[in-house]
Amino acid sequence: MDILFVATEIAPYEKVGGLADVVAALPKALRGLGHRVTVVLPKTPRFDDAGLLLARRLTPLTFNFGGADHSVTLYDVRLSSHVELILVESGALFTRPATYGERGEDYQDNAERFAVLSRAAAEIALARQDGGQPFDIVHVHDWPTALVPTYLQKLGVTAKCILTIHNLSHQGIFPKDVLPKLGLTWDAFHVDGIEFYGKLNLLKQGIVSADAVTTVSPTYAREIQDPKTGERLDGILRARESAVLGILNGVDYAVWNPASDSELAARYDAEDCTNKTRCKGALQRELGLPLEPETPLVAYVGRLAAQKGPDLLAQALPELLRGTDAQFIIVGDGDAAIKAQLDAACAKSGGRAVATGHVKDAVVHRVFAGADIVVVPSRFEPCGLVQMYAQRYGAAPVVRKTGGLTDTVVDCDSKLETGTGFVFEGDEVGELVGAVERALAARVLTAWPRLTRRIMRLDRSWDRAARQYEQLYKSLLSSSAT
Repeated sequence: MDILFVATEIAPYEKVGGLADVVAALPKALRGLGHRVTVVLPKTPRFDDAGLLLARRLTPLTFNFGGADHSVTLYDVRLSSHVELILVESGALFTRPATYGERGEDYQDNAERFAVLSRAAAEIALARQDGGQPFDIVHVHDWPTALVPTYLQKLGVTAKCILTIHNLSHQGIFPKDVLPKLGLTWDAFHVDGIEFYGKLNLLKQGIVSADAVTTVSPTYAREIQDPKTGERLDGILRARESAVLGILNGVDYAVWNPASDSELAARYDAEDCTNKTRCKGALQRELGLPLEPETPLVAYVGRLAAQKGPDLLAQALPELLRGTDAQFIIVGDGDAAIKAQLDAACAKSGGRAVATGHVKDAVVHRVFAGADIVVVPSRFEPCGLVQMYAQRYGAAPVVRKTGGLTDTVVDCDSKLETGTGFVFEGDEVGELVGAVERALAARVLTAWPRLTRRIMRLDRSWDRAARQYEQLYKSLLSSSAT
């Protein structure tokens, strides 16, 4: 099949969250199955900073947009995985210092910015179709590209279109008066589509207009159809229930693998984990923690946002520091109030806790390698990659029972004979404290090394997810042929 991805992030060049890892890994996995994959992305300064060799197309792509002609310049680059990138340059729209906005504030023209990207992607698909080499599938990701199926239909492109929802809480909601700037009128939309409580909702339009909707875990696919967790889109999603499918994200083991990770002080694998102790010592030195190889090391890696639950950890830290001898590392940046709470707790830890703020990916690799336990206290989690990275590096995850965390972590029994981590329910600090203390108590058991080996041997590769997407693509194509 010939597949076109449309997205706003791709690791390691343009990364805000897990979307970037997915867009980097899934096309590569599909390419490994024999399919041709092209990814359309906005051309941001980060691609130039990375030193990629970009081939600029001599002829701009021009289309009528919002009543006026609009031109974008396209750049081509082939990744080492043989996945093709097409980068869209449009004046100053994509030259911002941040992908979507800064400090939690969206850029005011985000609707127009990403509509230009979406329309350009649809025009690329149209050109391929007119040239006799059409894409079979167009696969778009989250609200910034959710208008792609509408533009494809408007242009008469016949490719089947799939929308993947990575996080339903981000929907692309804008005032109604933005609509003319998107090059569309009300008659372009499904009657139950873009209108949303007197505003425009781009993700909602994508849900009703795509041929299929996927989420990044089976549990999350069910949760978003529940009024309690459906972010006011549960009704639309229930109406399309037969077209909604949850496919669990994977791990790119070419990137996240302690047996081959060049960022580590020493490499190790499930058959011989002894070098994990060396990695812990190197991490303690790097971050200024006491060099105590036998002391348990607990880590949090993620954005400092309410969704991820770092405020619960900030409240739990004083009790955990009093009641255990563990060391703590918090990696991530975001909400200033949460950061201040964590900094205050670390300042009173006697050097046993450190909050690093934002760090390079290389440091994140070393944190997973050095940690014994990784805490993922998310209030909701569409999939989550942190817990799967932790498992691969032999760090037992402590997670809240929600979304993809439910699908990837099975609670350990008291003897560690079964299970792949430690699970708690609810949203109380005491429940998080109890789960971390249970993990720390389990660490002294003679069965702990067996748990480490068990979680490191889990198969979370992208190959499994890619085959599920492949089957979905084929089912859509076969249904259109009948």
